[in-house]
Amino acid sequence: MATASAPENTPRDRRRRPAKPDTEAVNRADEAKAGDRRRRPAKPGIGAMNRADAAETGDRRRPPAKPGTEAGEAKPKAAAPRDEAMEDEPERGPLRRCLVTRESQPKERMIRFVLSPDRVLVPDLAGKLPGRGMWLSARGDVLERATKRGAFAKAARGTVNLPPDLAARIEDGLKGRIRDLVGFARRSGQAVCGRETVREWLQAGKAGLLVEASDGSPAERARLVGGRDVPVVAPLPADMLGGVFARDHAVHVAIAPGRLADAIAVEAARLAGIGGQASPPQGGKRRDGPMGR
Repeated sequence: MATASAPENTPRDRRRRPAKPDTEAVNRADEAKAGDRRRRPAKPGIGAMNRADAAETGDRRRPPAKPGTEAGEAKPKAAAPRDEAMEDEPERGPLRRCLVTRESQPKERMIRFVLSPDRVLVPDLAGKLPGRGMWLSARGDVLERATKRGAFAKAARGTVNLPPDLAARIEDGLKGRIRDLVGFARRSGQAVCGRETVREWLQAGKAGLLVEASDGSPAERARLVGGRDVPVVAPLPADMLGGVFARDHAVHVAIAPGRLADAIAVEAARLAGIGGQASPPQGGKRRDGPMGR
């Protein structure tokens, strides 16, 4: 019995050949290999090298920075001259600085000055006029030094026209303020005049301030006070004091304790300072009061 043999190759089997690889895939692989061979480490850019060299050179050339001049830190401004800084101080608080002595004192012991629109110096005794104030200690010698040394022109930074009778204007203005204050005290029942009436107030302890006539007798004043611890001032002449009480003259006036007595004492102290009176009148002690302290 014949054995079956393997079938012979048909014409289709003879035509089949091994599949060739994908051409596009081969091309992509070749390009990748070529790219890897051509790729070299990247060199730093010329611009970056130049900037780095410039920065290094600048660091070698740049001197050490001074305090306050580094980046982001403001350069300190030059300090203003001491005198100029003092003149520019704002008018705040209870103290003022004198243009001449440079001492700070309560404003009640000083005189304020302002400039008028035509730059004439005006004493502002009440301290209420508009404008930048210039302050002096209430002393005659300080006022004289200020006018001779040009302290007002320096403080105002310009021309200042000084009245020839500046000291007299200040004294007259202070006397007028004292007269008005005594008048307020009289109208409110806080002031009496006459030797006997004043003596009764002193004996009863009702007198907080004794206002004597500046042209009165110091010996009579001392006998009236009699060693009592009562402040005594003598700012006005007898005819001016008398005018407050509708009299020809008044030598002795007693003021009740309080704000009016304190204000009269303050104005009397400023008047005495401008007039060059260094010591208090005899027969009592000088009183500045709470407003003058």
